[in-house]
Amino acid sequence: MRALVTGAGGFVGRYLTAALRSDGADVFDSHVDVNDARALRAALDAFHPTVIFHLAAQAFVPESLRTPLETYETNALGTARVAQAVRGCSRAAPRIVFASSAEVYGSRDAAEFPLAETLDLRPRNPYAASKAAAEAILLGEARSFGTDVVVARAFNHIGPGQDERFVVASFAAQLARIAAGGPPQLWVGNLEAARDFLDVRDVVAAYIALARDGERGEIYNVCSGGAVTIRDVLRELIGIARVPVEVRDDPERKRGGAEIPLLVGSPAKLRARTGWEPKIPLVQSLRDIFEARRRDAASVRL
Repeated sequence: MRALVTGAGGFVGRYLTAALRSDGADVFDSHVDVNDARALRAALDAFHPTVIFHLAAQAFVPESLRTPLETYETNALGTARVAQAVRGCSRAAPRIVFASSAEVYGSRDAAEFPLAETLDLRPRNPYAASKAAAEAILLGEARSFGTDVVVARAFNHIGPGQDERFVVASFAAQLARIAAGGPPQLWVGNLEAARDFLDVRDVVAAYIALARDGERGEIYNVCSGGAVTIRDVLRELIGIARVPVEVRDDPERKRGGAEIPLLVGSPAKLRARTGWEPKIPLVQSLRDIFEARRRDAASVRL
């Protein structure tokens, strides 16, 4: 496999490039700007990948609420530029594995869970809308031009090294600072939302499996099939950290009407097509995340 990864320097991109190399793939490691059509075309002509993992995106929902146009530019039009570059390839066009998001499903009725790929899309924020648009662009390219596209609709993923803006990383970082002697206050947003969490290492394994075995023009949920409330995740992390804390509500961490109460999907289609199964339990992910943050906090003190 010759793989070009957009967003290679991001949280998921770093894990994906490492997993690909460990698997024997040849990986193009130059960071390509998806907003630069010429750079995209030059990268494809120079490297001739067999697969493009398209991860590059503005991926933080609150940021999309502040800067919707910039989010649309990167996530939707950037995806269109990737597709255009693939159409112009001088050799055999590569497969595109697109990292979409479960946010495209929006809020659903209880009877619809676990969410299946056949459901209509109901994005509730600019980030979700940009991902829904990007999916439509790529699937339209597949139908119009025969572009080889596989959509990976990923649910919430976590792991060491994730940006502290994201909820689990934020909790772990705050707890690590408390464990290192900082003030005991731990600031939280909505603890009642429930999410289908996967370790990032399982997510990238799913992406690689889809690159190999996913069916052209199809959409696959990348998820565990079970949901956990944010409150339970926090409780587990506090137990791992073994520090006394004062949990404080922070209105700035809440999304209001953009918040989705529950997201849990069915991985049946992905499992049936590729045989993929998640291997890392949530509690192990949380331990790894906290330990990485604890080491970071200790190094700052030194």
